[in-house]
Amino acid sequence: MEYAKNILETIGNTPLVKINTLTKDLPCLVLSKYETFNPGNSVKDRMAVQMIADAEADGRLKPGGTIIEGTSGNTGMGLALAAIVKGYKCIFVMADKQSKEKVDMLKAVGAEVVVCPTAVEPDDPRSYYSVSKRLGEETPNSWYVNQYDNPSNTKAHYESTGPEIWKQTDGKITHFVVGVGTGGTISGVGKYLKEQNPNVKIWGVDTYGSVFKKYHETGIFDENEIYPYVTEGIGEDILPKNVDFSIIDGFTKVTDKDAAVYTQRLAKEEGMFLGNSAGAAIKGVLQLKEHFTKDDVVVVLFHDHGSRYVGKMFNDDWMREMGYIE
Repeated sequence: MEYAKNILETIGNTPLVKINTLTKDLPCLVLSKYETFNPGNSVKDRMAVQMIADAEADGRLKPGGTIIEGTSGNTGMGLALAAIVKGYKCIFVMADKQSKEKVDMLKAVGAEVVVCPTAVEPDDPRSYYSVSKRLGEETPNSWYVNQYDNPSNTKAHYESTGPEIWKQTDGKITHFVVGVGTGGTISGVGKYLKEQNPNVKIWGVDTYGSVFKKYHETGIFDENEIYPYVTEGIGEDILPKNVDFSIIDGFTKVTDKDAAVYTQRLAKEEGMFLGNSAGAAIKGVLQLKEHFTKDDVVVVLFHDHGSRYVGKMFNDDWMREMGYIE
């Protein structure tokens, strides 16, 4: 009989799916690494189980402990599924810009959720960085995950996502394009791919209101670049230790409107019901058109599932209110 011993054994080995309609004007083959096939419906399942395994191994996470993390939703889901299987409690801290669906889903898998204001500085005591850190210090027998600076995040993608993409493309991949938030995916996959072939180009998709693109190009952390934005899961107002800028060849920035519109277009034109960052990622690929030739194999990673955005990007009333559609 063929079966997984628990839900965590179904993480990884996600398919590569060709994009047909939206990329018809590009000269190259565009394949999506379709991470919603993970049990928590996102790429973050991979690093959640890796971070927990490493914390168990070195004693940071003890039996019956409480896992504490600031999350935009997906890392929380991965951690929560692992916590159920392994017998831990979870407290997650989220910013109030995240969709209601994300909060409800984390509660559905037994997590406690604390919601904080988005429009405050990272070092403000009310920010979701500060609150999660404080809860980690105050809660007995707890472990504060800190996905931004936790090296197990990058390690997960170096050991699983990168090798999968290399194998699935038969080593023919020429460009990897992915939205950048904590930096674990781009740094882990990028490091692995460049070790196999140093000519593979690694492109980050950033959002307006985030510091990554300018910092990568100039080395300047410009606070004037920072302002609130709508796109979820990519961009930052800090520099996470997991973003290895030396591996990244360049960034392209996508507007909130384009990210939202292309999230809808992926569903309606490709049958790909995906999250907000997938819209940003595919628009990023289209913006990079001049970098591709007919022999190129471009892999774009799609992070999460459309069910998390039914009240936002998939709601035409919301889209009209935001001015994204007529």
